[in-house]
Amino acid sequence: MKKHFVLAFAVFFGLMMVAGAASAETKFVTIGTGGITGVYYPTGGAIAKMVNNKRSEYGIRATVESTGGSVFNVNAVMSGDLEFGVVQSDRQYQAIHGMAEWEGNKQEDLRAVFSIHPESVTLAAAVDAEIKSIMELKGKRVNIGNPGSGQRQNSIDALEAAGIDFEKDLVAEQVKAAEAPGLLQDGRIDAFFYTVGHPSGAFKEATAGRRKVRFVEVAGPGIDAMIKAKPYYAKSYVPLEYYPGAVNEDNVKTFGVMATFVTSAKVPDNVVYAITKEVFDNFEDFKKLHPAYAVLTKEGMLEGLSAPIHPGAMKYYKEVGLIK
Repeated sequence: MKKHFVLAFAVFFGLMMVAGAASAETKFVTIGTGGITGVYYPTGGAIAKMVNNKRSEYGIRATVESTGGSVFNVNAVMSGDLEFGVVQSDRQYQAIHGMAEWEGNKQEDLRAVFSIHPESVTLAAAVDAEIKSIMELKGKRVNIGNPGSGQRQNSIDALEAAGIDFEKDLVAEQVKAAEAPGLLQDGRIDAFFYTVGHPSGAFKEATAGRRKVRFVEVAGPGIDAMIKAKPYYAKSYVPLEYYPGAVNEDNVKTFGVMATFVTSAKVPDNVVYAITKEVFDNFEDFKKLHPAYAVLTKEGMLEGLSAPIHPGAMKYYKEVGLIK
């Protein structure tokens, strides 16, 4: 009896040692996204799911974190608090070149993995606030986006291009995009900016309430000059087909950026390779995850990258011929 007990214990102990070794070999990575109403969060979730489905092959366990957005994600990736982050292309450009929040402090370890989808700088306003152009934001209460988000700087850039000082010419609120639709419907703000891929849950919520809402053009000579001066911006539009509750009749002109997936030079090549491979090998399934991905091409996902491409991603791109 004692012999059987000792044998059983030895087998159990051996299994525990094997399990412990497997656990020790698992690499845990976290993907920083954005607000839960935007496209970043489900994007991060989809990427994590793809990698986790191959956990036995790659030894990687990915999790997703809702964050304050692009600036937060860059800083967290650089500090090692996150392994990956979804970041607007303009913020990637500014970080690697030591501009804006990183003035004089180039984030030299920032690495690009791929671009994801186009995002439009979108301005929605209550009809009763009588805002039909960006110039009519003067004197109004407007949410420009929370500190730590990429959209906040987009809002400021748009306002400045239109000759508006956000600190003097309007009452600038700085809350997260997820809170803005409720504030608009409650009459606590007159309008809000949000840089996001469409369709967006935030704008669906904003245009579905009792208070009527219109999308406002973010266009004009000043905006054209800004786009020409800033290489990470491009003309875009808000597709009205997704928002039947809005009072607009036609698509609305604006400008936009790309959402990009970034990491640090310190993240191991095999981890970045695995994530890149899973996204591109399952490309058609990835495109079906959100309507904003419908325009994606594999070649297009290598555009809008200002930081050097991580060696792990580069290895995959060369293997499949996307980069010679």
